[in-house]
Amino acid sequence: MRVTPRVWIGIVIFIGYVLVIYVVTKFSGVPFPEIGKSAETTWRGAVLDLAIAAVLLAITTSLLGWWRPALFERKRSRHTWPIFVPIIMFIAAIANLFTTDWTKFDTSFVLSLVALGLLVGFCEELMSRGLVLTAFRSRLPEVWVWLLTTALFGGMHLVNAALGAPLTNSLAQAGLAAMSGTAFYILRRTTGSLIWAMLLHGLWDTSVFAVGHASLGTAFGSYLGPVVGVLSIAVVYWVIKGTDERPLDSPAQPVAAGAVPAKP
Repeated sequence: MRVTPRVWIGIVIFIGYVLVIYVVTKFSGVPFPEIGKSAETTWRGAVLDLAIAAVLLAITTSLLGWWRPALFERKRSRHTWPIFVPIIMFIAAIANLFTTDWTKFDTSFVLSLVALGLLVGFCEELMSRGLVLTAFRSRLPEVWVWLLTTALFGGMHLVNAALGAPLTNSLAQAGLAAMSGTAFYILRRTTGSLIWAMLLHGLWDTSVFAVGHASLGTAFGSYLGPVVGVLSIAVVYWVIKGTDERPLDSPAQPVAAGAVPAKP
């Protein structure tokens, strides 16, 4: 790694990412509630800001030299059975796709949803469970790494309120995002790679936008979202237990799981 991971670097990356998403979306002129209702609003209101963020994140990761720790675990979880939770999430996403009326989408709209899924999976996972996670692992025990990255991932969705979404909806989305973020964390730990979490994240968001725009009836997959969140919290202990993913060139000594985190 060119730059030794530090907690403050992760915080700066998080703040910078949220600011980029907010500023670009604000200048797009598309209120958050309109995103996903048409091809134009999806391209302008969601794909554009994520595309810019993706480029900036890739540059940042390269300059820091953090691609490997951001994308791969040195050793995956000893307990792989909790992967059943992300699998349920995958099934829910497929259910959403099958309960979507695709006749209401033109080619541009479909392509915008595909681009949205690819970019949101890449950006949000690389930022939160990639770079921020790497930075936090330099100093904090894994239980705090999981808790804080999950809380930040959920909290960043509150920016939607500043972009025109109702505050109550944004608060609910932040809570659900935090819980679903734990499912993505479990997938990273059980497979040893963030790439699978990126793909699942992208598929999930694409399916939610699609079924939200044109549902054929009851979107059963959407009801599984909270279930996935609750199950994630219930089993995450087993993928945290025994984790030692501190960056190799971090000067800090390992801290016992459950200990009070040191100040950055």
